This record gives sequence, C-alpha cells and structure tokens, in this order.
Amino acid sequence: MRCLTFLWLILLNLNLTLASEPVKVGKYPQEVRIFYKVADGLASDEVNAVVVTRSGIAYAGTAQGLAYLDAPAFGQSGKTWENVAKLDGLSILKLAVDGDDVIALTEKKSTAFLYLLNEQKVKKEIKLPQDFLKAALLLSGKKLFIGNASGLYAIDLKGKGKTKLIGLKNHAVRQLTLTHDGKIIAATDRGLMKFDRKKKTSEAIYPRSGDQSWAPIDVRAVFHDSKSRLWFASPQGVGCFDGKWTLFTGAEGLPYNDFTCAAPGQNGVVWFGTGKGAIRYDGSHWAYRQGRRWLDDDAVRDIAVNAKGFACIATAKGLSVIYHTPMTLAEKAKFYEDEIDRYHRRTPYEFVLEVGLPEAGVKKNVRKHDSDNDGLWTSMYGAGECFAYAATKDPLAKKRADKAFKAMEFLRKITENAEHSPPMGFVARTVLPTDGPDPNVGRVERDRENKKNNDKLWKVYEPRWPRSANGKWYWKTDTSSDELDGHYFLYALYFDLVAETEAEKTAVRYQVKALTDHLIDHDFQLIDHDGKPTRWSRFSPKELNFSKDWFVERGLNSLSMLSYLAVAEHVTGDSKYGEIKKDLIENHSYMQNLMRQKFHHGIGTGNQSDDEMAFMAYYHLLNYEKKPEWRSRIAMSLWDSWKIEEPEMNPFFNFVIAAVATDLSYTDAYGTYSTAPTGDWLKDAINTLKRIPLDRVNWHHDNSRRIDILRLHPSNEAFDEKPFAGKGYRTNGKVIPADESYFNHWNHDVWRLKSGGNGHGLGDGTIFLLPYYMGLYHGFIQ
Repeated sequence: MRCLTFLWLILLNLNLTLASEPVKVGKYPQEVRIFYKVADGLASDEVNAVVVTRSGIAYAGTAQGLAYLDAPAFGQSGKTWENVAKLDGLSILKLAVDGDDVIALTEKKSTAFLYLLNEQKVKKEIKLPQDFLKAALLLSGKKLFIGNASGLYAIDLKGKGKTKLIGLKNHAVRQLTLTHDGKIIAATDRGLMKFDRKKKTSEAIYPRSGDQSWAPIDVRAVFHDSKSRLWFASPQGVGCFDGKWTLFTGAEGLPYNDFTCAAPGQNGVVWFGTGKGAIRYDGSHWAYRQGRRWLDDDAVRDIAVNAKGFACIATAKGLSVIYHTPMTLAEKAKFYEDEIDRYHRRTPYEFVLEVGLPEAGVKKNVRKHDSDNDGLWTSMYGAGECFAYAATKDPLAKKRADKAFKAMEFLRKITENAEHSPPMGFVARTVLPTDGPDPNVGRVERDRENKKNNDKLWKVYEPRWPRSANGKWYWKTDTSSDELDGHYFLYALYFDLVAETEAEKTAVRYQVKALTDHLIDHDFQLIDHDGKPTRWSRFSPKELNFSKDWFVERGLNSLSMLSYLAVAEHVTGDSKYGEIKKDLIENHSYMQNLMRQKFHHGIGTGNQSDDEMAFMAYYHLLNYEKKPEWRSRIAMSLWDSWKIEEPEMNPFFNFVIAAVATDLSYTDAYGTYSTAPTGDWLKDAINTLKRIPLDRVNWHHDNSRRIDILRLHPSNEAFDEKPFAGKGYRTNGKVIPADESYFNHWNHDVWRLKSGGNGHGLGDGTIFLLPYYMGLYHGFIQ
C-alpha cells in the first residue's frame, strides 16, 4: 500500500506545466448536415449513386431517375433538385464523372444501359450485356473502363460503344482509379491490383509499412485523393501510399471496416462509406458519422465530395450532405440560447429542460413536460447565464439568470402554508398546473412496486404531488441531493456575479438561509411533508458514518454538505455556518470522508450523475474555504476525482478544477504536489465544445461494433444480451467524442457505446452554455 501511494503521488507530480495559456477561439468549422428527399425534388428517396462535376453540379442517381442540383445551393431555402427528363423512371445504379461529363449506369427492363451526359443533357445511350448491372465505372475522356464480377472492360465512347474485356479476368472489380502514367488500380475480391493497359498485364500490390506487410483480399475501394496519394480500403484496414505506405487499423483510430465505397475530399481529406456509417479522415483525426444525427440510413451506397468539402452521401432513405460552416463559440452559444427561448421554457417560471417531439427530428408542436430534476437542470442553465453576465455584461444574460433564480425561489414558496407542507425552507423538485391530469393517480401502486423490486429505501406515501396553498399547482416532493447541489451552485453564482441591488442580494440570503437552516434543524436531512427524510437528501453524520445503507454516498454527501455550509456562510455572512462546517470536519470526519469522494472501481464505473454533483460542490467549497490545510486536502480530493474523469474530455469538469485548484498544492511526508489539471485538459475541453452538435435531437448512436474501441470491464456486461453492448473507450484512451454519441446532461455515462433514443426528444444547450461561459469568465477561452 505504501508503494502504491508513493507511485500515485509521483503521478500527481508529473507534468508541472499545468496551467495552459488561454486559447483564443475564432471562427472554427462547425459540422452540420442536410437531408434531401423526394420533397426536395429527388425522384426517389432511394439514392444509389452520387457524383459532383468540375463546375459544381451534384448528380444523385435514384431508383426512379437522375436528379441534379448546383452544389452552391446546398442548404439554401427554396432550392430544390431537378431531374433529367429522359431518365425519369429509370433506376440509376452507378455514376462516374470526368470534368463536366457524367456517365450513368441504369437498369431498364432488367437490361443495363449507359447514358453519357453533359450539362444535364443526355448525349449518348449504350446498351450493355445483363451482367453489367453491378459494375464499377471509371470515366477518362472518351474512354470508359468498367469492371464487373468477371473482369475489367473498356468502352470507346466515340464509337459504337462496344464492350471489350481488357484484363483482370475472373476478378470481381469494385472500384477503379487511374495513375498519373495511365495505369489502372483496381479494388477486387482477390486483392489490390495494378493493370498496365499497354502491356496488358496485371500484378497484385502488397502494401508494407515497417514490420507490417499486408496481402489484402476483398478490397472494397480504391482512389487517389486531392494530393495524388493512393488509398485503398479492405476489411483488413485502410492503406495510403505517398511514396511509402501507411496502414491504418483500429489501433490507429480507424473506426470501422465493413467498407462499401470511398471518395476523395478537399485538401487531402478522405471519406469512406461502410455498412454502418461514414468515416472521414483529415490526416490526423478519424470522424465516424453514424445514425440519423448524420445519415438518413447507416448503409452508405456512394459518396462524392465537392470542392468546398460538402460530402454527399447516398443511402436507401435519402441523400445526406455533411459539411462545415464557419462559426464562433459565441455564435454557437447564441444559437442554443435562441433554441431554449423558442422551445424549452416550461410554465411562467420558465423551467429549462428537454422537450418531446411528436414527429422524430421535427421541431414543431413540441411537448413540454416535467422531470424529477427540473430544479437541477434549470439551476445549471441559470449558472451558465450567471457566468455569461459576468463575462459579457449582456443584459439579456442577467434577465435569464434572474429568471432561473426566481424559478428556484418559487420551488420553495410553493411548498409553504398548504394542507400538506414540509418544514420551512424545503424546495420542491418541480411543479405541474392543477388544470391538467392529477399526477397522483396510480402513483402509490408504482411506488410500492419500486420499493418491492428495486429500492428497499424508496418512500411510499401520499400525496407525492400535494396542491399548493392557492390551488393552482401540484408540487413534487421527495427532493433529492442532486437537486440541492444544483440549487446551491446557482445561489452562490447568482449572488456573486449577477445580484446587484440590495433587494436581489437579500432574496438570495433568505433562500439560502431558509434551506440551510432546514437541513441543520433536522440533523442535516431534508424533511418532507410526512415528517420523514426524503430518499436521497441525507447528510447526517449518523447515517453517513455508521449506516451500511449510506457508505456509498458517504464521500459525496459529506462534500455536498460542506459545500452548502460554505455557500451559506459566504452568502449570509453568518459565521455559525462556518462553525457547523468546522464541527462536521473535526468531530464527524467529513473531511476524511470526502478524500474518497466517489465510490468506484476505476474509470467508467460508479454513478456518473454523482460526478456532475460533485464538481458543482467542489467549485464553491474551494472558492470559499479560507483555511490553507483544508483547501489543500479538498484540492487533493478534487484532483483525485478529476483524474478518473480526465478521459471523458468534459469541459465543465476540466474548467472546474482549473478554476479552483490550479494554484493549490498538497503536501505530505513525500513532498508537495500541484493539484492543477495536467495534460490536454484545455485542448480537450475546447474540442468538446466545438464538437457538440447544433442538432440536439436525441438520435440513436451505436458505437458497439467499432474496431477502434477497447472494451471496459467486459465481465460486467451480463445485463445486456447483445454481444457487442456495454462500455468502452477509443484506442487513444479517451471516450467517444461528443458528435459521435448523444447526451442530454453531464450526468450521462459517456463510456457507454450506445446512446440516444428515437429522435422524439430535443435536448437543450446547457451542456454547452455552462462550460463555455464558465471558460470565458475564468479566462480559459478568449
């Protein structure tokens, strides 16, 4: 144990260049997507092929014809696809392009035909044998090379269009590309082949990189990128030749390998289509685009990229166009704030949380509903607006922060002087109007079932939703500790950064005093209207230190209670709260308890919701603690907690530790150690802020079959029957990025490989707004 402690402290002291310089974030490329379907002019939602001409015209080959659109019109309102009249009703199977010439392989009455087009006009028609219905096309001037299941053929488009076998006999050809000296590289079932048109000879290519030597088979794609580098894709992996070979597998970050197609992008970027999503590689980072966040369907049939980097992706359910638009983080923040104002404010008190979408992905007729954590989510939203006002002095940010505090104040007032009222200071979870359905109906039966089958400490009592004194509201009881963490986080920030008048500050003092005195007067427990503690708001020394039911929460609840008292002393100016905090530390081991704040078994374990709660509590406790020894120990606890979270690239967690622990240290018998964040904490935080999608619909993401994932604790996955389910992280040691998964709040388990839902939920932007404005306020972002 002594050796392990010493090694851990050595780790703590590594990399003493801890506080990174602030990062100036200007315009960055924000990734977005558009879907095109029949309603947008396509002849069919089933898109088989896509190309982009030199002049920027995009062609989409569908099951019912060929459509075209001027690429600069992507995303512009009122711009729709037009169709090539002569090909209406024909199934377009494949497309190829050379300059502004387009060749279309079609099926008409079970017969294959080629159509040569220029400027959206059909110039020539060629009938082909039936075995060319599945083929690879390479158009070069007036010469067309076409590969099928039996070999490589050539067609002279100037003549009668006679088909001639020229090589690769008995090879199933999937894709073709031309070298600068006129040779053809073919992706075939038997390998990566080079065909010399002059000598009529072919040879297999065996890529070699260092001690890796591949003899690829079942090669699915081959092409040259915009920098003339040769790429191929096969189930073994991806290879790139630029004078020497570089080979990529899951170990190098390649996300998936069931390839269907590939295409070059701009500036050396490359795209790959697979049976489960699309992949982009920019030379340093792999991006996996799967699920309806990005694609109409996961099975990618074809990809083409225009000169501006718009990637057109053909699927059986429509055409997806993925591209980047210049944006600043401030513009992104405004986008989310406008969305919240438009969709997410519930009741006149404007609780902020997710909403329902009657039609998947369509932000119309949203369904607003309550949640168990309206107080927590609205507090975190309000906290972000407090930082926003402090950083920008925008009066709209103050108005929003005022609203959030008033909503939390209302959650206390609504419980008072009614038929069923808890002791003074209690705050409700949320409210519902009494002119709607009675939420108590059927509730007791569900509570009894929950206590019997899931949680032996679950409370069964009535009413769980009492009426307010004025009869206008139901308010929800059994308020939990995560609600209180959110409340106190907002109270202190509002008091310090937003409240300007004496009336505003007095309101905060009263709110904090009422709630904190309630806890103190009832042995550090939140007492409900039934005279008993709520299920989770239990901070009593008797329970935390001596009850077997509470040892898991011992560290976190000790931290929370100390933070509440620190906030109360700071806001009210009453030293009694500091004295009570001192008593809990010196006589009830609360400082020792929080030294192991989280009950876990390593990265990706434990309750992820607890992490969100803990970092809010750490922020104020360290900000307001004045005793150096205690500050040092709290900072050490925070650093220890953060190291478990570091791979999650969480900007909120990263900014909390950077804000309150960068200048602190911990001293023991072995030496003095900094408690500041280490490594890429700032880079990771800003990268996550950039990559959080503008689209906050809860689309499903499935990363369970990725090949760049290392399984986390696979022995604990008996709960899921599917063999690839569970938890994992990428080969770089970090979790799935924000634009490759879905999470609504920072309490989400980012280690899980499957996330999101069915598209019928719309999350708000607090996950971006809180850390962004916090980083701006503390100077991490300029």
